[in-house]
Amino acid sequence: MPKIPTSRIARTAKFGGLVAGQSARWAGTRVVNRVRTDEQAEKADAKRALALADELVTQLGQMKGAAMKLGQVLSTVDFELVPEGEREEFKARLAALRDDAPQVSFEKMRKVIIDDLGGSLEEHFATFDATPIAAASIGQVYRANLHDGRDVAVKVQYPGVAEAVETDLRNATVLLPLVKRLAPGLDAKAILSELRDRIGEELDYEMEAQHHRRVARAFKGHPYILVPDVVTSMSTRRVLITEFVSGRGFAEVQKLDDEQRDRFAEICFRFFYGLLERERIAAGDPHPGNYLLADDGRVCFLDFGLVRRMDAEYLDQERELAQAVIAGDADEVHRHLSELGYLPDPDAFEPERVLGQLAAAGEWYFNRGFRRLSPQYVRESMEKGGSPASEYFAEMRRQTIPPQALLLRRMEGLLFSVLGELRAGADWGTLALEYMADEPPSTELGRVEAEWLQRP
Repeated sequence: MPKIPTSRIARTAKFGGLVAGQSARWAGTRVVNRVRTDEQAEKADAKRALALADELVTQLGQMKGAAMKLGQVLSTVDFELVPEGEREEFKARLAALRDDAPQVSFEKMRKVIIDDLGGSLEEHFATFDATPIAAASIGQVYRANLHDGRDVAVKVQYPGVAEAVETDLRNATVLLPLVKRLAPGLDAKAILSELRDRIGEELDYEMEAQHHRRVARAFKGHPYILVPDVVTSMSTRRVLITEFVSGRGFAEVQKLDDEQRDRFAEICFRFFYGLLERERIAAGDPHPGNYLLADDGRVCFLDFGLVRRMDAEYLDQERELAQAVIAGDADEVHRHLSELGYLPDPDAFEPERVLGQLAAAGEWYFNRGFRRLSPQYVRESMEKGGSPASEYFAEMRRQTIPPQALLLRRMEGLLFSVLGELRAGADWGTLALEYMADEPPSTELGRVEAEWLQRP
């Protein structure tokens, strides 16, 4: 595997070369498109967009750290210049940064463990499997046993990442022209600023351990949700050790019958929205690799590096916005969108139009009634919320995402995608009202949790 560039000059060159090269090639494609037919021009744009995705995957993936995380987050954005028929493929290639992270040799990772914990590996672990069980943007995960018999997962940060992140975060502004070229409606500067804050926190495993412990305390003893305990005494800035949980991964869960998949999906929904409602925490990485169906039937949730604590007032207004959409109150929808920061120029938006836009995009959980989701339904819903084919595209081009809402929207979008991949069925609208409007539990799982929440 290529060496991770750690020097400021090398990483700046990587960013600058990526942006300059792609900008030049986009400009060249535009010039040639003037003499092409519309069909030929669209094919050329598609080819250029997919080439950009491949280069982002290759270069940012090799860099890891903040650069790689930026690429991951970009995989959730709908880019207007990418032809609609190629958009999912474009995002899928960027998503490879999340799902297929390159691995670093164990000898290099061992040195990080020893440097942080001191002594030797044998002093801390009875056994240690050198083959990683997972690889992510800033670290790898191993399985080991402590001398007291506990089975643990050991998350180790890549060597050199910490030294590189400051440069990455500073260089993130270099990506602004590229992001603006692909998604001109976004307030890219504000979004990148928010990402700098969140990614900076994610790099510090001691801070992640704090987030993890808080979530674990919030769900301690829960009847069907499991968050592994942190081994606090052995967790450092670059090493995070937690209880190991044995279970089935997402691919295995997808093969279960409807009843089992529906149960799993409802638990996922309740976990993320319950965490948001009760702890005001938006967990920004609910991708398939962070779920396990534990051997005892509980659903285990992992990875709390990319999170945001939401302001109570802001979260309350988001709930009021959702209630206004459900009630069909266009004026209230417009008012909340304006006050929350989604409408840079509120007077330029008609209340009925923005109501229609949100109602169409969130149809799956703004309406009561059983609905079985599917990847196709998710894709069509997301197109209603971000596609040139949408009747509300003119409005969407002029809107932005408030920085505080970035991880909230990412959480919702990724969770929706996961539910679609599960082909999960539920009355999502009635379920959502438990969290949007404090309605009573609508399912047996909800009633079981309500009893648990009332415990002494």
